[in-house]
Amino acid sequence: MSTLPSRDDYVYMAKLSEQAERYDEMVENMKKVAAEEQELSVEERNLLSVAYKNVIGARRASWRIISSIEQKEKSKGNMEHMAIVTKQRHAVEKELSDICKDILNVLEEYLLKNATSGESKVFFLKMKGDYYRYIAEFETTEKRKEASDNSLDAYKAATVTANSELAPTHPIRLGLALNFSVFYYEILNSPEKACHLAKQAFDDAIAELDSLSEDSYKDSTLIMQLLRDNLTLWTSDIQDAADAPKHEEAHKDADAAAADDKEDADVEPTA
Repeated sequence: MSTLPSRDDYVYMAKLSEQAERYDEMVENMKKVAAEEQELSVEERNLLSVAYKNVIGARRASWRIISSIEQKEKSKGNMEHMAIVTKQRHAVEKELSDICKDILNVLEEYLLKNATSGESKVFFLKMKGDYYRYIAEFETTEKRKEASDNSLDAYKAATVTANSELAPTHPIRLGLALNFSVFYYEILNSPEKACHLAKQAFDDAIAELDSLSEDSYKDSTLIMQLLRDNLTLWTSDIQDAADAPKHEEAHKDADAAAADDKEDADVEPTA
């Protein structure tokens, strides 16, 4: 008589799925782990995050490409092609919506309820903010506003906990600041706020760099570099926008800037 797979079995199968790049299966295995209603380990958090990040990442990339093609067909006045592309975009948006709703349900149903450590709370609240942000990327009107509001609330809650329980150099706190600043730039169209948040996180981390643990050094400095890259890009865009009326110079449009914005890679401390 066969027995049901254990928690360790599901974790092993998730690792196997990751190596085989079968991310849909990886998601299903990690959902089984999450449903056991106990706090996830660092390794399990990473596996869950990587699984959903790959599943959603492929669709987000598809959506951006299809949306760009749709605009080109519209500008050419090719309505027949545009109708085909629009239908494809709607199909991708349905997939995006389903994936986001799935992880958001897992977060509310299990992960946030079972999170006891500051690290876990910040990690999962950040995930909640991220996946509502992904919804806001493609939704319009009231659905976009609702997703944006939910994302903002989650990021704010994560920030409160991060500021009180995690060091400024902690990779999860830095990753939160990075993604929260991208939210302000892309979703709320607030480049000044995005720059302020990113600069504050970077400066706070620099001030305590000497106390950074060896285990977290690589992860933290990587995210700090991403924060600095975005600051450079966004500051340039703000200056271009200010100069445009006077000099009429070409500057990077919103779509191009958004494609260049960097998020964290869901890095985690290895210890």
